Amino acid sequence: MTVLDETAESSAGEPTDARGRVAELHAIRAEALRGPSDKATEAQHAKGKLTARERIELLLDEGSFNEVEQLRRHRATGFGLEAKKPHTDGVITGWGTVEGRTVFVYAHDFRIFGGALGEAHATKIHKIMDMAIAAGAPLVSLNDGAGARIQEGVSALAGYGGIFQRNTKASGVIPQISVMLGPCAGGAAYSPALTDFVFMVRDTSQMFITGPDVVKAVTGEEITQNGLGGADVHAETSGVAHFAYDDEETCIAEVRYLLSMLPSNNRENPPHADSEDPADRRSDVLLDLVPADGNRPYDMAKVIEELVDDGDYLEVHERWARNIICALARLDGQVVGIIANQPQSLAGVLDIEASEKAARFVQMCDAFNIPIVTLLDVPGFLPGVDQEHGGIIRHGAKLLYAYCNATVPRISLILRKAYGGAYIVMDSQSIGADLTYAWPTNEIAVMGAEGAANVIFRRQIAEAEDPEAMRARMVKEYKSELMHPYYAAERGLVDDVIDPAETREVLIRSLAMLRTKHADLPSRKHGNPPQ
Repeated sequence: MTVLDETAESSAGEPTDARGRVAELHAIRAEALRGPSDKATEAQHAKGKLTARERIELLLDEGSFNEVEQLRRHRATGFGLEAKKPHTDGVITGWGTVEGRTVFVYAHDFRIFGGALGEAHATKIHKIMDMAIAAGAPLVSLNDGAGARIQEGVSALAGYGGIFQRNTKASGVIPQISVMLGPCAGGAAYSPALTDFVFMVRDTSQMFITGPDVVKAVTGEEITQNGLGGADVHAETSGVAHFAYDDEETCIAEVRYLLSMLPSNNRENPPHADSEDPADRRSDVLLDLVPADGNRPYDMAKVIEELVDDGDYLEVHERWARNIICALARLDGQVVGIIANQPQSLAGVLDIEASEKAARFVQMCDAFNIPIVTLLDVPGFLPGVDQEHGGIIRHGAKLLYAYCNATVPRISLILRKAYGGAYIVMDSQSIGADLTYAWPTNEIAVMGAEGAANVIFRRQIAEAEDPEAMRARMVKEYKSELMHPYYAAERGLVDDVIDPAETREVLIRSLAMLRTKHADLPSRKHGNPPQ
């Protein structure tokens, strides 16, 4: 060994020169990148799950990831923790790009402590959330954790509190997307619930406050983890999940697609995309898609597909509250939020779940400067004891409040029925829609002609020699007087009655005019929306 070699190492075998230190750094980084062990990685793959770093690679543009606090370790003691201090502490944090735009991300590494959250783990998440808010860029969480690290006690619970506080601070400021790729139980489930969008993967991700064992102990009910809080349950029944997919690759690809439709923050407009779909393209097929008879169902999704650029749109909460459609799409390259009644489900009525779904979507669009297009074909609110006792009044008021509070460009189009309070709530001119259009098949009224005739002409019908003939005559008379296609337009409640085939062109021209719209709300801390 030369003198140089001897001085390069201390008596403890540690490098003392720069080259030795750099070599040591690369060795430590390689160990952190490799993870705890090949066996742990194989166990993760055996469950049909990717590792945290594999997920980040799918989410971000190739080679764009910049990791933060890779060498962080916990400093907890007791229960054997002092003997196990892996780098990253079970969460990978940093930033990169999606289609060239900055996105922040944190991903639980289930191979380390089961992705459980401890003090150091939480501090890393807090830091990356603060960075995302300060930079004004979206935050994506790739969740695969077993909850709080029990060995660290209340310190772990306090870590969750810091995450919730930041979720709330970031709400409406930057897009927040939660991707559920494993278990999420207890208080940990509240963070995804506070974010803008929740993605889940079937069979591998679950969310619940109390697990099957606790449920059985308390109520006696037996149920599996997926039956209690799986992707299909939350996508169809609870409404907690906005999207559910069969595999992680598809799920993460759709997260990238969603990000391409959202602005980086509330001070920017959504990204514009060039479109080869002509702005003045006629849609004569709409004349056949939508029957003039208001009692005949049709698929509103096909109407949306015909109107938007290249027939491409992303439906949010597709399988929950199917009587209303909420979707992101583009018109002449500009992102819009579309809210539409779906006559194929419950005749398109508004009920508790549809009102909640649409209200949250309106709020999201308004927060992130996304114009709103509302397509109406609504016979009213769903009647019934369950609906009334369930609070349809306050839930319906959520949608009303959301529309009235929205300052983005708002255009409504009445295709057929628009009856009663549901007509008012679905962004009518009277609650602030910037432009209101209607097709010649529109019927705007307090209620359907049959119901109205039974109320208004009850005595005449009862006293007639032929009540059914009299009822038919009164229905026809009511329709001709108060429900003809131009009644609302004649009173200025509809800006124009348009040819359905020209709808796309009319919407695009209207949105172009409204692009510079500016509206101020009254000075206040915040409103107090219905709960």
